[in-house]
Amino acid sequence: MTTINLTTKIKAPKQIVFDASRNINIHQQSASFSKEKAIAGVTSGLINLDETVTWRGKHFGFYLTHKSRITAMNLYDYFVDEMEKGKFKSFKHEHFFEEENGFIIMKDKLQYETPFGIFGKLFDVLFLKRHLINFLLERNKVLKEISENNN
Repeated sequence: MTTINLTTKIKAPKQIVFDASRNINIHQQSASFSKEKAIAGVTSGLINLDETVTWRGKHFGFYLTHKSRITAMNLYDYFVDEMEKGKFKSFKHEHFFEEENGFIIMKDKLQYETPFGIFGKLFDVLFLKRHLINFLLERNKVLKEISENNN
């Protein structure tokens, strides 16, 4: 299992940051480089507890689909999306939001497992982990810009 932890500091109200983080339209905007689109389930606006979204995007030269469900949510503090269908063996993304000195500290904890045994692990070490970190960093940059501009 691979774990990625990221922290982003945002100068905006907690509710704005939380809602931006679960906004399908904003996610599509932040993932435009991979042509990622919501194609089933919730395809625009805010996703809520127990709802699903299926994404289709181009990664490593291939169009891939990934279906996630929001499996936990505590409004404005925490939510979790977990893969129901996709290329990973397992995929769980936890989102945390804490207020600190007028800023929101947004934390991402992404845990995933690759299929294909040693070949999957090698692909992860050589390419996948860096790709996912960059994907999240771009997403968080867009979330920060949008949240701070809507403040």
